[in-house]
Amino acid sequence: MAMVSAAVAASEEVSMRLSMVRSYGNSAGAVERRYGLFMHIAVLMFALMTAITPASAQGQKPIKLVVLGDSLSAGLGLPAQEAFPQKLQKALQAKGIAVDMVNAGVSGDTSSGGRDRLDWSVPEGTEAVIVELGANDALRGIDPDLTRAALSDIIQRLKARKIAVLLCGMLAPPNYGADYAARFNSIYPELAKKFDVPLYPFFLDAVAADAKLNQADGIHPTAAGVDIIVERMMPNVEAFLGTIAEQRR
Repeated sequence: MAMVSAAVAASEEVSMRLSMVRSYGNSAGAVERRYGLFMHIAVLMFALMTAITPASAQGQKPIKLVVLGDSLSAGLGLPAQEAFPQKLQKALQAKGIAVDMVNAGVSGDTSSGGRDRLDWSVPEGTEAVIVELGANDALRGIDPDLTRAALSDIIQRLKARKIAVLLCGMLAPPNYGADYAARFNSIYPELAKKFDVPLYPFFLDAVAADAKLNQADGIHPTAAGVDIIVERMMPNVEAFLGTIAEQRR
């Protein structure tokens, strides 16, 4: 803005000098030529400023982003502003990435529950969805085939609506045995590959099982735990949203 103001002020000064020259009979033609050169330079300066201004400052629409999840992303036990979607939005804004964020986390939801409410949880106009589901499936020992089918349906239906998907993986607790864990844990990388969607391998990476980063139940992150999740996911989310921004052009 300072550069534009300076250009406007200089333009006004040239116009005033041109008027004075015409009034006192000096070479108006020479001044006209200098004025034309000045305006050419001013236009180039403005074009350069526009090219290097961040997209958000140029008035581009924020990306409409939904976090479709369970209590881990909904923020169970935390103030609303400490939940994952709100903290992620704040972190993105700090990097100049504008998003319209929707926290579509429902505590206790399974993958099948997320599928059942998909249409009203992800409104029209949504451009991107972070899918964080499956933790409750694993805690309840739900058949991994059912979890796989529900997540497959969610991804397929979102892609059919031209909505980009970032899939967050989950790991099964050890109490159901190695066979169950192997079947469950393989769901996320296999679906990411099958549907060609980006994957964040484990939503609770560096937070799970750390008493200092979890609430008294040992399951749900504290505010500090959410901070770590956001920090570790940020490169994946930036790349994900960057692809969407490129497709808009």
